Parts: sequence; structure tokens; C-alpha cells
Amino acid sequence: MSRPSRKIVILGSTGSIGSSTLDVAAASQGNLQVVGLSANRSCQRLLEQAQRIRPRWVVVTDEQSGRQFDWTELPRETQLLLGREGIERMATQAEVDVVVAAVVGSAGLAGAWAAVQAGKTLALANKETLVMAGPLVMRGAAERGATILPVDSEHSAVFQALQAGRRQDLQRIVLTASGGPFREHTQEQLETVTVEDALAHPTWDMGRKITIDSATMMNKALEIIEARWLFDLQPDQIDVVIHPQSVVHSLVEFRDGAVIAQLGTPDMKLPIQYALSYPERWESPAAKLDFRRVFSLDFFPPDARRFPALALGHEVARQGGTAGAVLNAANESAVAAFLQRQICFTEIVPACRAVLDVHNYEPNPSLPQLLALDAWARKEMTKWIGA
Repeated sequence: MSRPSRKIVILGSTGSIGSSTLDVAAASQGNLQVVGLSANRSCQRLLEQAQRIRPRWVVVTDEQSGRQFDWTELPRETQLLLGREGIERMATQAEVDVVVAAVVGSAGLAGAWAAVQAGKTLALANKETLVMAGPLVMRGAAERGATILPVDSEHSAVFQALQAGRRQDLQRIVLTASGGPFREHTQEQLETVTVEDALAHPTWDMGRKITIDSATMMNKALEIIEARWLFDLQPDQIDVVIHPQSVVHSLVEFRDGAVIAQLGTPDMKLPIQYALSYPERWESPAAKLDFRRVFSLDFFPPDARRFPALALGHEVARQGGTAGAVLNAANESAVAAFLQRQICFTEIVPACRAVLDVHNYEPNPSLPQLLALDAWARKEMTKWIGA
């Protein structure tokens, strides 16, 4: 007997991860059925996806954009929902099996939180969810019977490698980082980096914000924090290594010295599909590694002076509480300012440090407190930029 399709909702379907998820679903031979899509303002692209997929729901979170757009060509069977309430309604439907959280930034927290509260399987591509509210989300998942499966390539690699041994034998995990376009730049060279330079990632094809985070290695700082809560680790159990080829996605070391690595082509379709097929493995639309050709794998320790974001990530992982929400909001604002050419590349991390240092730390915040601090940090960053 054939098994029923897994019904999935994709939050952030018009972005890079969302588009790759649609490719994975299309190649799944009927194993995945997309029943819901969401976007913030990209109405035309959302309409085109809906015409191709014909889901039960589409959501536009920016209500004004949704009302102004012409939806007359939306498929008859597809219901249009507007506003953030539409995300919650779609993600909590009884027929939905998996919610893919692919919204970029802190905006992704609401949908991920709704899925967890509904006891769904959450395929988590939005690292900010755990950076901002890791203890709350993980506790909520345990209480509601939700399952959180990582989509980030590094955390998916750790998740897979951990299956090779007993948890009590785990020594540490090592997150790999490409090093972005500036892994060999001097401090003087970094001070003259342009927006175009920072967006020219040598390995991955990602959105603008994530590409800048890769260049500063703030993405790795956020991944340290995410891993701390997702895998229930101590911060000193999490290391980072520069691996330019982006073939080894992360490593796990056990106490006997054995190191288990997960390898694959640098294609997000691989971790996306594993989160959607788990515990099974299906044929993938992603290219496979070709071991018949010569290639090398290089590893370097990161330069702490060149990438000060890493120390900040470990510090925030140790602090917990409100620190993650403030760092994330400050970074989102600083990256936006850099993209608008309001600050220099080398000012992004110091600006985040400045905002983090002046916030009123709370060790056990509620979700409303975290959201309030998110808004505060953005305003504080505006002051810093204008000073």
C-alpha cells in the first residue's frame, strides 16, 4: 500500500529556502503535498507559485500589499488570507503535517511558534527563532509534543552525525563556515569593503541579508546560539572551523576521539529534503558528490580579529535570556543600514556589541518581553547609526 503524502505548509515560500522546498516537493514523487504558501509582499511571485501548486491557502502577511494586488487569477480552490493571523491559521490546521519555517529574520518567530504550539513537525530554516527564544521554543515543543527538525545545513549535519553515537558520549560539535568572501582579507582591506563585495559569496546562493551575515560570520555566531538550544549543549561544546569548499557541513566528536562528518554538495535541497523525509531518505534533486574526480577539503581555524562576531556568538550563548533577541535585532538593523550604505562593513559587529551592552538583561524572559526588546534594539540601533 502506498503511504499518504505528507502535507506541508511553506512559510516564506518566495524566498531562497522556500523556492528550494518547492523544488524538493516537486521531485518527491507524490510523497509531499504543498497545501499552504506565504509571503510578505511578493504577491506576484506568490500568485505564480499558487497557480503552479494550487494549494488550499496562500497568506500575504503585509495586509496593504495583499489588498492592493489583483488576485483574480488565483486558483478557485485556493483561499487568500491576509495578515499574520493568516500564518497562524494556516500553520495550525489539523491536516497539516509539517510546517517549513523559511521566513528570514525575526519575522519568522510567530509562524514557528504557532506550529510548535499546535504540536506540528517544524522544519526549521529560520535560525532566529531559537536565537531569540530558544528556551521557550524548546520547552514549548516538549510540552506540546512538537518535533523540531533543522534545515540549516550545519545543524542538519550535526543532527545526522549525532545518530552515529550515544548522546552521553558526545564531546563537542564543530560547525563549518565557508569564511565568506573575506576570509583572507586584512583589516585594512575590510575597511574598504563595498556592498557589492560583501554580496559576492564564493559558494552559496542566498538572500542578501544572509549573504552579509556570512561575510561578517554573524551567521555562524547565530548558529552557535541556535545549536546551543537545539541540541541542549554547553557553549564550550560548540566550535567553528573555516572550510572553504562547503562540502563538510559540520562534524561531531565523541569522547573516544572519533569524529563523524556529514558531507554533501553545497545545495540546500539536501537538508530541506532530509527534514521533510525524516527518518527516511529519498532520491534527491540535488547533485551528488563525484568521488571519481580529484578535489581537496581544507580546514582552517577562524581568525578572531577578522571575525569578532564569533566571540559575540559564544558570549550570547552563555548569557541566554534576552541577549539573543537583542543581538539578532541589532544585527538585522545593522545589516540593513550597511546595505543602504549608511554604515561601513566593519561597523556592523561593533554596532551590535554596543546595543547588546546597554540593554536591560533579563535571564528568564517571556515571549512578549522578547518581542518588546526586539523593537527596542532596532530603535537603539537607529540612534547608534545617527550618532
